[in-house]
Amino acid sequence: MNTQTQSSVSAGLPDPIVINTRDAGLDELLAKEWLLANERGAYASSTVVGCNTRRYHGLLVAAATPPTGRVVTLSTVMEQIDSEGRRWELATNEFPDAVAPDGRQHLECFRNDIAATFVYRMDELELVKEVLLSDSANAVMVRYTLHGGSGVLRVRPFAAMRDFHHLRRRADAPRLTFETADYGLIIQDRGEELAGLHVVSREAAVEPSADWWYCFHYRADADRGQDCIEDLYTPASLRYELGDGQSCQLTASLGSPRPAGFETTRNARRKHLERIVESVGRRADETTRRLAVAQDAFVVRRSFPGQRDSATILAGFHWFADWGRDTFIALPGLLLSTGRFDMARRVFRTFAAHVADGMIPNRFDDYSTGAHYNSIDASLWFIVAGERYVAATGDMDFWLSELLPAARRILAAYESGTLFDIHADADGLLCGGSAETQLTWMDAQADGRPVTPRQGKAVEINALWYCAHRIVAERCAEADADLAGRCASQAELIADAFNRTFWNEAGGYLHDCVGPEGADDSFRPNQIFAVSLPYGPLSPERAEQVVNAVQDRLLTPFGLRTLAPDDPRYRGRYAGGWSERDSAYHQGTCWPWLIGAFIEAYLKVTGGSGPAVEQVREWLGPFDAHLSEAGLGFISEVFDGDPPHTPGGCVAQAWSMAEVLRARRLVEQYGG
Repeated sequence: MNTQTQSSVSAGLPDPIVINTRDAGLDELLAKEWLLANERGAYASSTVVGCNTRRYHGLLVAAATPPTGRVVTLSTVMEQIDSEGRRWELATNEFPDAVAPDGRQHLECFRNDIAATFVYRMDELELVKEVLLSDSANAVMVRYTLHGGSGVLRVRPFAAMRDFHHLRRRADAPRLTFETADYGLIIQDRGEELAGLHVVSREAAVEPSADWWYCFHYRADADRGQDCIEDLYTPASLRYELGDGQSCQLTASLGSPRPAGFETTRNARRKHLERIVESVGRRADETTRRLAVAQDAFVVRRSFPGQRDSATILAGFHWFADWGRDTFIALPGLLLSTGRFDMARRVFRTFAAHVADGMIPNRFDDYSTGAHYNSIDASLWFIVAGERYVAATGDMDFWLSELLPAARRILAAYESGTLFDIHADADGLLCGGSAETQLTWMDAQADGRPVTPRQGKAVEINALWYCAHRIVAERCAEADADLAGRCASQAELIADAFNRTFWNEAGGYLHDCVGPEGADDSFRPNQIFAVSLPYGPLSPERAEQVVNAVQDRLLTPFGLRTLAPDDPRYRGRYAGGWSERDSAYHQGTCWPWLIGAFIEAYLKVTGGSGPAVEQVREWLGPFDAHLSEAGLGFISEVFDGDPPHTPGGCVAQAWSMAEVLRARRLVEQYGG
């Protein structure tokens, strides 16, 4: 079989994930998705058989205003090959009542590598299709190589040319047109201000035959209770005559034609990823290297008018942009664990430049450069991430010159009072929110009301509040003794109030929230942060009780449940439409990102003993197999709380990846 690309193994990169497509049924194959992303926030993604199953799939989902303004331009391509009087259809598409064509019967395997690679077998012929995204442009390359004979390959591009949250229906907007050029095609939507899609392929004969194909069915959208039918426009076929061993390539790009060298792009990408892997060490195991490589998908440029490009972290694929809370929870695992300290500084600067009323943005807008500030904890996670940065680098200059000024503004505003009634109460604890707002990470709403109302004093918010004061006290001891002293005194006040307010003596755990109606004794994972953070307010005895209780009641193979199963409100499955899923989001659904805090807390209370380290390795083991289960090479956003813990939500979530990677690096530190 003549399909081997250059070896990734010799360079220290993880082995490609190979899916033998002939060994699996259609449902299983359509649940496995691949993703390529670049520094602009653009991406290419589909399933391992090339059949799109969600509106967010496409061979080129461009970022018109990096990293947002994302539009599905080239949705898919369909191929047919003729050789010696026979014709084979290679594409696979799903419609409401049929799969047509069903090219997966010719697909031998899919290889998830630097290029997404499909290997087709037709008698003695083998056709290798490789999809590679440009590193720095809204452009994708698709290369075909034929082995075992000669033939005529026809490739038909299908365009959507629409916002990636929406769907295209011909009856709503029949405005797509095309024109030929000396290099190929230009596809445009005459009714929108979107730039044209340029399809470049000088070796192809363009055979115009404009048409619409109706009712592509996206099963993942259907499962989520969304509209799931789309019509796509195809302007022409590209005809290639290929001999044995010969290749051809098309490049699709938004805005201008971008002919690109496939091997040049792939080699540059390989060298970039090799540098990342080098930072985790050549002795790192396969999963650690795979996570280190995958983290690069989330780290992107962000553009602001009149300013130099900065950097940020996307929360998840396919639909999230950059969220402050997610960014600073993920930053230590994504960037510090992989030695990308300069990129970490750029991300800090992006958010520090947008502090308003003492608050870090909860998120930047998808359609503008404006920011939204409805988060009580993003600002505190910023300070914690800053502490982890200094611990990893020893870079006190950056702390004093750029992180401390933002931290000062945050603590001062939170103390005196800022947006959403966020303020320090008389006992020193941090309060915030109302019955109509959700300011913590448990922010789901159903029918306009919070599903997990946490108005008042939330346990992890006050653990963060305490930790932030201790961080500033410790890091400013020499540079600003007065500030350090005030923060140290305030931290003592907060710790005393924290223990009085949150400790549930009868249960041996921490209340989740204390609000106008008193203490909420729901057993939730938020209490684990009182142990896991760099500084915690609990005694060693209480810390151990919390960790043991969380282990007994919330731990699953893929993280922590958001509510104990014995609670009558517990929802063990994350499925259905918006309302059903939002109602389960934080009411039992398991979140992988919480495994990082749990493992850090567990290692603290056990002292990182040999048996404890081995136990942690066992707990992290299930993620090895998961990397080939949903988003190939990535960790999903959530899992069902009930066995078999089916993955759900985003197939690639930044803080899931980051915290599992950070946990693995912690194990290395403790276990040697």
